[in-house]
Amino acid sequence: MNTRGLLDQLLKSGQDLLQKKNGGSQNKSSAGGLGGLLGGAGGSGGLGGMLSGAGGGALAAGAMGLLLGNKKVRKVGGKVAIYGGLAALGVIAYKAFGNWQAQQGTASNTEPQTIDRLPAAQVEQHSQAILKALVAAAKADGHVDARERELIEGEFTKLDNDQELQHWLHAELNKPLDPADVARAASTPEMAAEMYIASVMLVDEENFMEKSYLDELARQLKLEPGLKAELEKQVRQASTPV
Repeated sequence: MNTRGLLDQLLKSGQDLLQKKNGGSQNKSSAGGLGGLLGGAGGSGGLGGMLSGAGGGALAAGAMGLLLGNKKVRKVGGKVAIYGGLAALGVIAYKAFGNWQAQQGTASNTEPQTIDRLPAAQVEQHSQAILKALVAAAKADGHVDARERELIEGEFTKLDNDQELQHWLHAELNKPLDPADVARAASTPEMAAEMYIASVMLVDEENFMEKSYLDELARQLKLEPGLKAELEKQVRQASTPV
């Protein structure tokens, strides 16, 4: 299963999505949708080839819009800077680790192995965990209801590439929201930090349900309070006014 290219495009699509939020062109019924984006997810001429075309960014933005829902497209606001792809997410996690260790006076002899500093096999493992966190965070306010799942799954039935990825996403979308299940995907502290950053990007912290989910996820990820605060600080600092 190859989630790296898919996740990278989803993250990079955030800026286009936000820029179009007032025009109504990227809503839940955007052409392509999540199924459209995933249509070629696998092998040569698949996801990478499709996204390299002129319409790739629009497809990815449509997919992100479908996950976010109209409310979150508006709320994401200044967090758009985070949507710079996997490398940007890794840089933010790396900086947060460094600052937190300096504050604790416990600088490590080994550098944090964030996603921007890993070989391909490990990048894929991190990517799947982060995508799991994104899907869960998108469900935190309940907007991905039965109708939304039916819409997405209807697209899945038309696909014939990368069946493993399609089945995995199908399962994630249909799971009850469970922070403990999400956290089990984190096998390293760096992975946990990246998953938390991705979740912070998507939730509306002014919404009680979403804030409660985020706090419980941090607990399940076993994030130290100081590191949790630093991760949130880095997300804020990386954000740009819109």
